[in-house]
Amino acid sequence: MTNVLLVEDDIDLASTIVDYLELETIQCDHASNGLLGLNLIERQPYQVIILDINMPKMDGLTLCALLRERGLDTPVLMLTARDSLNDKLQGFQVGSDDYLIKPFAMQELVARVQVLARRRSGEVKRLTLSDLVFDLSQRSAFLAQHPLKLSPTALKILEVLMRASPQTVSRQHIMQSVWGDEQPDSNSLKVHIYHLRKALDIHDASVTLETVASVGFAIRERQKGQ
Repeated sequence: MTNVLLVEDDIDLASTIVDYLELETIQCDHASNGLLGLNLIERQPYQVIILDINMPKMDGLTLCALLRERGLDTPVLMLTARDSLNDKLQGFQVGSDDYLIKPFAMQELVARVQVLARRRSGEVKRLTLSDLVFDLSQRSAFLAQHPLKLSPTALKILEVLMRASPQTVSRQHIMQSVWGDEQPDSNSLKVHIYHLRKALDIHDASVTLETVASVGFAIRERQKGQ
């Protein structure tokens, strides 16, 4: 089942949206302002986030910009009563993926949510895990502000692992994501993982690249005492 988060301060509209989405077998959580929405996003993953622009405590534009700054690539659909080109551009500039003007037909909302749920956002600019930062626009990675000397392939592997963190990524998923259908032998992945782990260990890293036996690999924040 698709799960989405609606951040909307109009309680009547929010109730209508939640009820309608659930009729379409779309699970929908609701937050009445941006700060509550951020709290839910930090606690669990969503396939789509629906944001109203005008909200108390933290508006939708600010929340969307914050999510993209943190590296979250969940697709964002903006809801607003504003219909000017400048307002739409503002939404896209902070990283939204789609825009819906109030009032709207519920069928159109469902259609747009279903499309967004099938993909990740391309608006995210960087991935961050503790003091490990991956700049997606520059295709470069930094650990404690030190540039990591990695091959393009190792960078692709790092990106896959950081997007999934802290979850484990299977070897097959990494191979498919990095090499597609023209995959090398499994030793190639082992070699690149070795060099990636070595690059991370050069500094007193706050992250660790873990091997999960018989499954794959995971990059996670290092626990105290490790």
